[in-house]
Amino acid sequence: MAGKIAFIGVGQMGAGMASRLVAQGFDVLGCDVSPQSRDSASKLGVLVTADLAAAVSGRQLILSSLPNSPIARQAWLGEKGILAQADEGAIGIELSSIDPGTMRDIAVEARSRGVRMIDAPVSGGPVESANGTLVIMTGGDPDDIAAARDVLEALSASYHYTGDIGTGKTVKLINNMMSMGNIVVAAEAFALGKAAGVEPELLFSVLSQSGGRSHHLLKRFPKAIAGDFKPGFKMELGEKDVALGVELARSLNRPTPAASMVRELMSVALASGYRGQDVVAMLDFFDKMNKS
Repeated sequence: MAGKIAFIGVGQMGAGMASRLVAQGFDVLGCDVSPQSRDSASKLGVLVTADLAAAVSGRQLILSSLPNSPIARQAWLGEKGILAQADEGAIGIELSSIDPGTMRDIAVEARSRGVRMIDAPVSGGPVESANGTLVIMTGGDPDDIAAARDVLEALSASYHYTGDIGTGKTVKLINNMMSMGNIVVAAEAFALGKAAGVEPELLFSVLSQSGGRSHHLLKRFPKAIAGDFKPGFKMELGEKDVALGVELARSLNRPTPAASMVRELMSVALASGYRGQDVVAMLDFFDKMNKS
């Protein structure tokens, strides 16, 4: 479905995706309440505005990448939100990591206003968002997803159909529960190896070829060893996603003791001053625990 794109939320991830679409030849207008985010996106070649009505008007595709469920709910369902101002027949693509219930509520209201919604959370970070190698989990009507194929293919190395609206968010939360658990356990174990006297570079070299290796070990730990915790995925976002997974489990009366412990450890790290740093700063958190 060729058409003009509104991109709501051009923060770290959104700006990367919006700039990728611009580079692929799409007509994109970004919108964000943050002047800093607008400025950063503008430097990446994205035309931006603070005016939501102007961003949405006349746009056949409306994408959103927002920090959390309350913000996404307000952005889409608010009195002067996206759906109140979107053109009938538009397709909405909700890319955020939010709870499935919020996604379903947005889709129900969208349908009543003649807007088709696609549930499309992503896996990957700022690098992948900018170079079009995200993994996207898509829930919704297959015909709607097919209509947005050009955009989904421009943003992703692969996109996968997960079922009805809400299933995309569910798969994303499960993915992040597993990912954050992997990082926390790997950070704890790696810090133990360092405390026992193994050189970090040697430890990484061996682990990167052994059974303990993982995607996140290979991607994040070289920077962590160098003391670089510049955020690719902020710790507070990781904690938020694990919390959403735990809340989903509670709604289904399913216990999640391991994930709950991971969430609590990340919460302690956040309270200890790691807000705004990459999730792999959990390594520094455990290092300092070893020294205390």
